Amino acid sequence: MLSSAVTRDVNVTFIVTTIVQYAKGAMDFPEDFNQLELLNTQGHLVPHGASSQWTGAKDEEEDMEEDEESHCEEWYLEKEATLKDKPKELILWAAEHNRLPTVHKLLAADPSLVHCCDEDGYTPLHRATYGGHVDVVSALLTAGSKVNPRTIDGWTPLHSACRWSRVTVASFLLQHGAELNAQTNGGLTPLHLAASHTSLTKTDSAHILELLLSQRHLKPGLRSSSGETAAEVARRSGPYHFLFEMVEDCVNVVPIL
Repeated sequence: MLSSAVTRDVNVTFIVTTIVQYAKGAMDFPEDFNQLELLNTQGHLVPHGASSQWTGAKDEEEDMEEDEESHCEEWYLEKEATLKDKPKELILWAAEHNRLPTVHKLLAADPSLVHCCDEDGYTPLHRATYGGHVDVVSALLTAGSKVNPRTIDGWTPLHSACRWSRVTVASFLLQHGAELNAQTNGGLTPLHLAASHTSLTKTDSAHILELLLSQRHLKPGLRSSSGETAAEVARRSGPYHFLFEMVEDCVNVVPIL
């Protein structure tokens, strides 16, 4: 009989392989294959980051928050020193870790860095967005960053903001022209990701949905490649499906002019 540790490792390998192979198109999946459900139900088994270790029952997002808070200024300075000769890597790292002075310094030396990206297509704006760093987001947009750059999977910064329930950043992006109904390669809109209720902070999960559902040009009926609307995702994934029902009720009582 396999030990729990061996079983765990087998599960992790299967999940990671499944996600990677699907993303690369190396495996054929049925049309109703649901990426979002796989990540929501099994994503906690996937180690986060290149140096991560198995954390058992620890929540991935909680680990990220604790790791972020545990670093002192000296650690950040040492990290910046190791990347000083790699400006593209440094600005991506600085944007993710809210190092605004470093971002300003790098852009002053080379404005084109605002458009760089990693191997997955994540730009400094993506990195700052999913970190929730609105000041860095503002600086990058001011420096000329496009507001809707796409990763290789078709994610815009607004997708990242909604996946991690970064309400302030999402609002800021929308004010600056973020594409509200953008769909990823898998057909997911920002609303789909907000509806999946994956945020550690439940209040933020509700607020990000309220923000999106209040947008005049929202298209809530868009379906993912698995055939689901955001409301259907919310109905099976979290406690806030009633927000969609409230919006539907409001729409139904507004007279058509």
